[in-house]
Amino acid sequence: MSVFELYLSLGLHHIADFKGYDHILFILTLCVVYRLDEWRRVLVLITAFTIGHSLTLVLATLDVVRVDGDVIEFLIPLTIFITALTNLFARKKNVPSWQHYLKYTAALFFGLIHGLGFSNYLRNLLGSEKGLALPLFSFNVGIELGQIIIVTMIMLMTKLVVDVLGMPRREWNVLLSGAGLGVSLVLMAERFPF
Repeated sequence: MSVFELYLSLGLHHIADFKGYDHILFILTLCVVYRLDEWRRVLVLITAFTIGHSLTLVLATLDVVRVDGDVIEFLIPLTIFITALTNLFARKKNVPSWQHYLKYTAALFFGLIHGLGFSNYLRNLLGSEKGLALPLFSFNVGIELGQIIIVTMIMLMTKLVVDVLGMPRREWNVLLSGAGLGVSLVLMAERFPF
């Protein structure tokens, strides 16, 4: 297995690992308000998140930025809480353009936080690597592919539940966002760093 394939696989498995379900939960709360026909917007939204976490992942792995891991572990569920809470206030069927651009900005900023969370894991993996560029790039591509797979599953599940089974879209949003809100509150209480 090449270095590219190894780190691609590690990135893919890291984002899809149910032990790290907080990242999956963030992606769920980020995307639950979108319909399947809005996939382009969602792709841009997830890419904004990836740009944010890629930036801090690189900076933290190269030891340019260092933030207390306990603080980051608290901030990750806080990003879920904020995203889920904003979903609960979404009343329209479609996300308005201004709100979508606000979501881009939030996803980018929240990506910075999540990247710091990924960095401890990656820093441990890269301990023996001589060159960092290819492993970092491969790991980020793996995370992006994993996120696209997760988003696709969420959007297909939403299509099934809302369009096929007939659950009102607002109720589906409240159900999943409410679950994200509840889990994030528990995680914040468990991870409170002070």
